[in-house]
Amino acid sequence: MYKLSEVISVCIPIYNFDVTPLVETLLNQINDLSCICEIVLIDDFSDEKFRAVNRKLKDKVHYIELKKNMGRSCIRNLFLDYATHDYLLFLDCDSLVESPDFLKTYSEYIRQHHQKVVCGGRIYEAKRPGREKMLRWKYGLKKESQPVEERSKHPNNSFMTNNFLIHKQVFLEIKFNEQLSEYGHEDTLFGYELKKKQITVVHIDNPIVNGDIEENALYIEKTKKGIANLVLILSFIDDKQAFMNDVSLLRFYSKVEKLASLIRFVFRLSKPLILKTLKSGYINLQLFDFYKLGTLAEFLGYPTIELKEG
Repeated sequence: MYKLSEVISVCIPIYNFDVTPLVETLLNQINDLSCICEIVLIDDFSDEKFRAVNRKLKDKVHYIELKKNMGRSCIRNLFLDYATHDYLLFLDCDSLVESPDFLKTYSEYIRQHHQKVVCGGRIYEAKRPGREKMLRWKYGLKKESQPVEERSKHPNNSFMTNNFLIHKQVFLEIKFNEQLSEYGHEDTLFGYELKKKQITVVHIDNPIVNGDIEENALYIEKTKKGIANLVLILSFIDDKQAFMNDVSLLRFYSKVEKLASLIRFVFRLSKPLILKTLKSGYINLQLFDFYKLGTLAEFLGYPTIELKEG
């Protein structure tokens, strides 16, 4: 049984983003709480213009600048060296906190339920963005903005790194895998490792708003990097088949693997048109699903394929 203390370290990894509005919002909420909270910022070697802005917060929070870029997994593990409280609350630097009781909700929940890992969820603004950002917005709205009831059906599969609370002792036992330095699926692997340890992620209704929506071309590029990470995970994970069964894209691929050569052939022919359509902002999520399946088939069929856009 882990010791419960009503103290939270809010951990925000930063890369090329102004976190001042987010931090000020959180500081205002901390002043109204009965529990003790701290805010820890670690900058992952951002451009100097962002560091100059965020550096001004150092008198209000614990602010650290790295001298080289460490990557998404490594920087999250690094918070263990700086966070002093029993619970670590991770937020992405582009998060928008809309609820005035955001921190209070987490604080009261762990006081009452003593859970080890809690996810608050993510939502997207209802206002449609311009066509150049339509892919990320539509995918996020349909696939990621899930109510707590839906997320709780498959709790560990629904784990996301953008808004979660974890007991420090659990995090010391199960860290993010630092072989995954690029974007994508570090949360998938982390949720899977929690499941292997029989630690169930608890979902509550305490979402943040995803505040920085990537343009279509950038999101396609990041999606490809994420799929490359899935393939990398398969290269080192011990229970490969169990992991494939746990991840929807890999699970579907295993069902159609006999058709992999045909999928690669069709994908090579259609990829220019698929990319043109997705980048233009005329979004069909089934087409995007086929892009992901075709990309996975290419990586698994041609292990030396270069990771570049398209």
